[in-house]
Amino acid sequence: MNRFLVLVLGLLAVSAARKRYEPNWESLDKRPLPDWYDKQKIGIFIHWGVFSVPSFSSEWFWNCWNSGRKSCVDFIKNNYRPDWTYADFARDFTAEFYNATEWAKLFEDAGAHYIVFVSKHHEGFCNWPSKYSFNWNSMAVGPKRDLVGELADAVRKHTKMHFGVYHSMFEWYNPLYEQDKANGFRTRDFVTTKTLPELYELVNKYKPDVIWSDGEWQASSEYWKSPEFIAWLYNDSPVRDTVVVNDRWGNETRCKHGGFWDCSDAYDPGKLQGHKWENNFPLDKSAWGYRRTMNLDSIHSIESVLTLLARTISCGGNFLVNVGPTKSGKIIPIFEERLRQFGSWMKVNGEAVYETFPWKHQNDSLNKDAWYVARKMDQQTNVYVFILKWPANGKLILGSLSYTSRMSISMLGYKGSKTFSWTRNPTGGVAVNMPALSPTEIPCKWAWVLKLSNIEDDKFGGIKRISNE
Repeated sequence: MNRFLVLVLGLLAVSAARKRYEPNWESLDKRPLPDWYDKQKIGIFIHWGVFSVPSFSSEWFWNCWNSGRKSCVDFIKNNYRPDWTYADFARDFTAEFYNATEWAKLFEDAGAHYIVFVSKHHEGFCNWPSKYSFNWNSMAVGPKRDLVGELADAVRKHTKMHFGVYHSMFEWYNPLYEQDKANGFRTRDFVTTKTLPELYELVNKYKPDVIWSDGEWQASSEYWKSPEFIAWLYNDSPVRDTVVVNDRWGNETRCKHGGFWDCSDAYDPGKLQGHKWENNFPLDKSAWGYRRTMNLDSIHSIESVLTLLARTISCGGNFLVNVGPTKSGKIIPIFEERLRQFGSWMKVNGEAVYETFPWKHQNDSLNKDAWYVARKMDQQTNVYVFILKWPANGKLILGSLSYTSRMSISMLGYKGSKTFSWTRNPTGGVAVNMPALSPTEIPCKWAWVLKLSNIEDDKFGGIKRISNE
């Protein structure tokens, strides 16, 4: 038998053995979540588009203006000519300082293992030269560049991160969509000529490992033909083995169907979830896209970011941090500072983030500023506790720990000789005596992680990683 025939037979055998998913939620929801997503935990979200030109209010500026909201109407009235249209902003979406390699390296330095880039928001402007967007895309007007392609290439050439895309299912003022809506979504002209062709084009051209869908809420997944697209994605697409999707595929799907769930923006349930989920949140508390009107109080502090991280991964979630670049393609210094602060912290404490899974406790029973995760290393399960506030008297109370003399305690990043001791806490749990560390000895400025070993008992062998199987 020649080599070619052997290869063909082998491929046929693999194809035959591969599980096929039917275009319905019962079948699609049985697909296991690819391991990489749960293990790698940290992502960067990037909201960039024509909305970055007015950079006023939020990425919803067009809707704000068109719906007659006074702040947005006055902004246009006071700064632009009377016949100004939203489309006029596109020519000023210049991206002259956009350097995809610099972005990719910054995001990796921040500790991210995947990115999600907005390929198209609700305004309908495509950040790639889509065949289905006519002149409303980044090659036809504005940058005159393939913004998605440049970042996909940079991520793959210069980092080890996974590349992903956000895509809005609907467009605010597309006439085809408005007609389908007027027809009670009994017609699908917009879906068959715009939404689905764009999704297939994105996957075939850029091979993203994340498809982050949005803009689905006015119609059902049946209208959007979401199950048919996802079945193709899982069965026959070029990323069928690695791709993950979220839960925004129809007005009945959030927190019910899809790969990982985000349920709502900045989703933070505060307790363990039975399904893999993600906390996506913007560094700017009031917008995802860049706003020229934001001030320092609008930006999450690094302490706030690390608190959200601890809450999220303790409860089984991934952490997707959003930045909004300027129209010129710059990530402003305050966003860069937060990302680099986060990255410096991750270099010390990444062991307690990547490849971890929920422990039997999440938030400590007595200490609201302590959160737990677990990780199996060297044939044993270690538990990590995030300490968000250093105890004022040097005594850390952990009510969810059972006292054992076999336990060992260390602090990630601390290289000195001072030791941690512990005693039974009179009201339950353990009292940890934190050593007095000088500013030069303490391993990081915010949020410290204790590593606990030899604490298992017969009742605990670790909670399995969430796989959605």
